[in-house]
Amino acid sequence: MAHYVMCRPTYFAVDYAINPWMDPATPVDAGLAVAQWTALYGTYRALGHTVDLVDPLPGLPDMVFAANGATVVDGIVLGVQFRHPERAPEAPAYLSWFADAGFDTHEAKYVNEGEGDLLLAGRYLLAGTGFRTEHAAHARAQEVFGRPVITLQLVDPRYYHLDTALCVLGDTSDESGPGGFAGRPRPVVAYLPEAFSPGSRAVLRRLFPDAVVASPADAAVLGLNAVSDGRRVVLPAEARGLADQLASRGYEPIPVHLSELRKAGGGPKCCTLEVRR
Repeated sequence: MAHYVMCRPTYFAVDYAINPWMDPATPVDAGLAVAQWTALYGTYRALGHTVDLVDPLPGLPDMVFAANGATVVDGIVLGVQFRHPERAPEAPAYLSWFADAGFDTHEAKYVNEGEGDLLLAGRYLLAGTGFRTEHAAHARAQEVFGRPVITLQLVDPRYYHLDTALCVLGDTSDESGPGGFAGRPRPVVAYLPEAFSPGSRAVLRRLFPDAVVASPADAAVLGLNAVSDGRRVVLPAEARGLADQLASRGYEPIPVHLSELRKAGGGPKCCTLEVRR
């Protein structure tokens, strides 16, 4: 069972635009946003996962997107430094929560936006750059976690974080194949090739030959902003094609509705920070 950290969307709104999904002129139903988030929280609990809650702070409408609050690997926490000043106060709030909970915490030295751009895949950290997280932060993550980091260049502003263009599904029992995974289970991912530079697409093909390749239509509803426990995959209900692909691979798709949070560019994964002890 997994361990997640989330933050209630008590103050959720779209008051500014820092990604292409956000339009302050588009009405947001705050009550529906809370209800949809509550259903996501309940889904995790029903699946048997542990969920801790960070208290939301007034004036921080994007604090609901907990995945951006930190990266946690082997019980070590790397804090964040946001690209945009509107979100800057979230960083110390999340780092303080982990410090108070007794974790080994490390401050960010460069702009990085947590699990938005740092995703654990087997023994590697996949690290996105191009819009938010600075390339220098990848080296910082490698020093903090002591794990090899694979840099992936994002090129489509709609997919401004790695977790909007790629989902780590889990490990396959097949221990053969390229990419340095011989002798251990090989991670499986789902991703949108068009979101990455040509070189990064080549790296993904080499590392993950068994990947699920998502369609642009499913990515456009943030279908890849999904959360997998290795068997069950919680994803936006509108990503029906991706759900069918996952089911054909033996995964159990768990559809959820997060239409209001998507107005800020967020889906299930954005709301979910995984705690890996």
